[in-house]
Amino acid sequence: MMNDDLEALSARIDRTNELLERVLTEVARRPSTHAIFVDAGYLYAAAGRLVAGTEDRRAFELDAEGLIEALIDRARTVFADSRLLRVYWYDGARRRIHTAEQQSIAELPDVKVRLGNLNANNQQKGVDSLIRSDLESLARHRAISDAALLGGDEDLVSAVEAAQGYGARVHLWGIEAPEGRNQAEPLLWEVDSQRTLDLDFFKPYVSRRTTPAYDATATMRPTRENVRFVGAQIAARWLAERGRGTVGELLPGHPYLPGSVDQDLLVEAECLLQYSLRGQADLRRALRDGFWEHLQAQF
Repeated sequence: MMNDDLEALSARIDRTNELLERVLTEVARRPSTHAIFVDAGYLYAAAGRLVAGTEDRRAFELDAEGLIEALIDRARTVFADSRLLRVYWYDGARRRIHTAEQQSIAELPDVKVRLGNLNANNQQKGVDSLIRSDLESLARHRAISDAALLGGDEDLVSAVEAAQGYGARVHLWGIEAPEGRNQAEPLLWEVDSQRTLDLDFFKPYVSRRTTPAYDATATMRPTRENVRFVGAQIAARWLAERGRGTVGELLPGHPYLPGSVDQDLLVEAECLLQYSLRGQADLRRALRDGFWEHLQAQF
């Protein structure tokens, strides 16, 4: 009787060992996978301050395509035996409508743009929750083994904890601060590793705009006709750069433009005019009139 029990126990152990060998073989066949999570608000502010001396996005150019490729290359070095799932790019936009820049980033290979809202003070809302949702979901489904997180907000702590709870390792990437620290200490405490990207890393991708800042007090007020012409000029440029399909989608909204598009139109017009249109309701109406007139003439 005892021998029968021993034989049964031995058979169960053999089956268990066989199952473990299968699992280990499957794990060995499956490559590790990593993803890169970029908080664009942190990126623009910290990289702008480091390279251009300002956090104002309008004051500098960011070569997002080149920078994303550099981040992917850095991840290849850090996670040498792992494959990239994709880059997640988190940013804010009014009414969650892509700006031209965000749209061009979204069209890049292996990049997913996720948008939170942008309030009246140009503050991002909902971005941290998007990062947590994606990190947690990917970790839960074993889609990633490692996450490189470029950010600094303390609100990201919960995202890190959620991913770690499902076995993923989270590696915090930061941007060199000219002085002090630009990442929250509680976030630094929770991650599995930390790396800092320095000035030399960002220099090739961040540069001050060549157009000098306008000064409303130093420039003569343009006429309505001049502003109307600039509106038409921008419409023509957008048609050439963004394509008829993309710009034509604005037509059903006439005479209103989506908030983010209207902001892009205003910023571009101010650069061309070298004059601030803030608080100039009549000139802003002329700008939109010129924009719509040219657009409608093309369709």
